[in-house]
Amino acid sequence: MLATTLKKPKASKARRQARHLTRALGGVREMDVTLTLLDELAASDDFSRTALQDVRMQVIAERDTRREAMLARLSDIDSDKLNRRLHGIADALALKPDDTWRQTLATRLLNRGKRLAAAIDEAGPLYAPEHLHRVRIAVKKLRYGLEVAADAGIGGAAALVRTLKRTQETLGRLHDLQVLQTYVAAAQGTPTGRSVPHAGLAAIAGKIEEQCRLLHGRYVAAVPALLDVTATVRTDIVSRLTRRRARPLKMSLRRTRKAAEQGR
Repeated sequence: MLATTLKKPKASKARRQARHLTRALGGVREMDVTLTLLDELAASDDFSRTALQDVRMQVIAERDTRREAMLARLSDIDSDKLNRRLHGIADALALKPDDTWRQTLATRLLNRGKRLAAAIDEAGPLYAPEHLHRVRIAVKKLRYGLEVAADAGIGGAAALVRTLKRTQETLGRLHDLQVLQTYVAAAQGTPTGRSVPHAGLAAIAGKIEEQCRLLHGRYVAAVPALLDVTATVRTDIVSRLTRRRARPLKMSLRRTRKAAEQGR
């Protein structure tokens, strides 16, 4: 957002590298979260250890596959070069302070508010994982934009961030459980050598489904507040950004010891 006033190559290269980095890490992180959920189920003593181990083996196998892909992708990233580019962007912004970012942020907030409202409308009150996933992404993006507005001193933005954060946490937990569901189903369909499929897997699947429905109900109850957020963004936050001067944003990147020693 801040780099919109800079020459495109300077920021776009750093943006592509950062996106490549997060995508490389995301797949393994999802498996780590899934293993954490299995640990939570194991701590309750309500489920078969054998059934939990069946699921864990499915998740670990997938994690190992994703880790190999992650390491291959990370080998393509020059972290020193990315670090230099980020510091170069920060230095360029420090030499060229202006308020262009305010209009850019206002436009993004307006568009992201519209996308969230559309995603909520498309999801409706039904339990549809794909539609709910789109709502979660839309909530996250609008929240990040509003956090910048709050840092810039735009009144009312911080309260909207808190509302979005609560729903993001609800939908994030729901998404994580849905991922776990897929591995429980995979374990149920994998031959184990036992003459009868382990009933413990059905108990795990039932518990996860129960939690998913509970979280979905919590989301549905929060929909009116989410729509109020999108309306406030449109009628208040955007106009405040474009109407008056906001508090200057501070750009600071902590330089690594290696970079400092090299005079970067």
